[in-house]
Amino acid sequence: MTTRLIPLALIALIAAPMPQGAAMAAPALAQAEKPEPPNGERPAHRPADAAPEIRGLSGPYLAARMAAIQNDYPVAARYYLQALAHDDSDPFLQDSALVALISAGEMERATALSGTMSGQGRATELARLVQRAELARAGRWDALIEAIDTAPSPQGDAGTPGGGMLIDGMMRAWALLGAGKAGESLTAFKKMAELRGAAPMVNYHLALAKARVGDFEGAELLLADPVTGAHILGVIARAQVLSQLERNRDAIAMIEATPGFAEEPYLVALRDRMARGETLPFDSARGPADGMAQLFLTFGSVLATSDEPDPLALIHARLAEYLAPDLGEARLLAAQLLQGFGQFDLAEREFEALRELGDMRPVAELSRIDALARAERLEDAEKAALSLTAAHPELAQGWIALGDMLRQQDKFAPAVPAYDKALELLDDKSPEARWFPLYARGIALERSGQFPRAEADFRAALKIRPDSPQVLNYLGYSLVDRNEKLDEALELIQRAVELRPDDGYILDSLAWAYFRLGRYQEAVAPMERAVAAMASDSLVNDHMGDIYWMVGREREAEIQWHRALSLKPETEADAQRIRTKLERGLDAVLDEERAAGGRRPESRAPEPARAD
Repeated sequence: MTTRLIPLALIALIAAPMPQGAAMAAPALAQAEKPEPPNGERPAHRPADAAPEIRGLSGPYLAARMAAIQNDYPVAARYYLQALAHDDSDPFLQDSALVALISAGEMERATALSGTMSGQGRATELARLVQRAELARAGRWDALIEAIDTAPSPQGDAGTPGGGMLIDGMMRAWALLGAGKAGESLTAFKKMAELRGAAPMVNYHLALAKARVGDFEGAELLLADPVTGAHILGVIARAQVLSQLERNRDAIAMIEATPGFAEEPYLVALRDRMARGETLPFDSARGPADGMAQLFLTFGSVLATSDEPDPLALIHARLAEYLAPDLGEARLLAAQLLQGFGQFDLAEREFEALRELGDMRPVAELSRIDALARAERLEDAEKAALSLTAAHPELAQGWIALGDMLRQQDKFAPAVPAYDKALELLDDKSPEARWFPLYARGIALERSGQFPRAEADFRAALKIRPDSPQVLNYLGYSLVDRNEKLDEALELIQRAVELRPDDGYILDSLAWAYFRLGRYQEAVAPMERAVAAMASDSLVNDHMGDIYWMVGREREAEIQWHRALSLKPETEADAQRIRTKLERGLDAVLDEERAAGGRRPESRAPEPARAD
């Protein structure tokens, strides 16, 4: 399940008092957006215009808060705007609406609202930032310089929407270049580079500005420093600069030395153009507005580099898109952040925009496939993976993604050739990269009745990661289920439990292994722990009932089977089997199954949904 992240700007909103005049209204609250369902299923995306009208001020306000907590930005924006229709003078409501509008990508309405806030004399730091972006987009550089110079003193905190002194100073330097004051602009950038820790970021922008005014030697000197230009935009800019300096051979060598360059079609295309003798134009920053867009992208990327990215990263990514709609890196950042916030449909819009730009980069397509899968659009994800493998048949990750999408739809046999191709492409010298496709192919092989090959894959995966609880568990359970190598199988599962003692799936496997070995008393404790960890899992409760039955606790067994039925077993056959146990007891069911050739229980190995 994807963790829902609450924007920092909205955490205060949850605990804050209601806007002035917003009285509690229970009937209005009842119509608000429902919270996330307890089973983790994500409601289908509903555009802002589909949000129901709620009368008064308190109803829309409370509904907006609920939508904001769920990161449902279009709905939050709609309700905040409804609330503002009743009170357009509350700066808290205005700023909250502005956050939601920008996050939803509704920049026209965001710029209009920021203008209203400024006209009322209530411009917040975020509203001022939006206005600056609007001035840059319009090329009103003198007005932008004045807006920065006359603004209230920044807080100096790079985590605030305005970014503090650094982002203000860098915006001003780009604006000076736009106003035709190149010398002042370069001096301003150099001054900002003196700030502690800012040199790598500022020098990249200084290099762009130098190249923009024709100082390619100065730009190359800066971009050659790995801490300044060792990212994809820096590599592209440096290649263009070197080409302008008639150093295509050096540029080609630099590109080919870039890790993973073969998986970046744009870099490959640049190399091929220079190999044909073409001089690349410098268009990494076509003007100051592009430079400012990359500035917002830079801050957004910094804020996004953590396990739980700062939601303000999305605001910066949106502002970068606004200034440079064809800046693929900004759209990719926005898409990945939206995925992280659980907004898969909004993320898909960004991926579609990338495709329309002709920017079908593998990294973007892999993220898109992941977003479609998380949105439970598996058929669309499979089609996207097929397109990726057709466009880039040399890309192992594309074949892994295709195998994952097929496997998640229980198309186990067709998934095997996809993993075959991935493993064929992966170099034996990089065993760690082979671990996941070996494990995933093993699952597909086992589920499609090809256990000897599956066992070989699981053992190969264990050679790479001997302490992988997933593989230990899956192989151990499969051997127990086949009544093969039982001592080793039990040891494998016990080792998995040692590595992950609170994993309900693995505890269930251990208990079920004991069950299959006839060691029923030993199965009770791990199965009870599995039920405690996975109380809402039908199969775990069903297994618990079977174990209780075999140790003579028949009344408790019936209680567990009733609970398993109430939790909706995966198939009707599973449900009917439980009903039969309740009617006639487990012994009768097992006798009939043995007479009919036996019944294979479901594996309890926690399968990976996709490559990590």
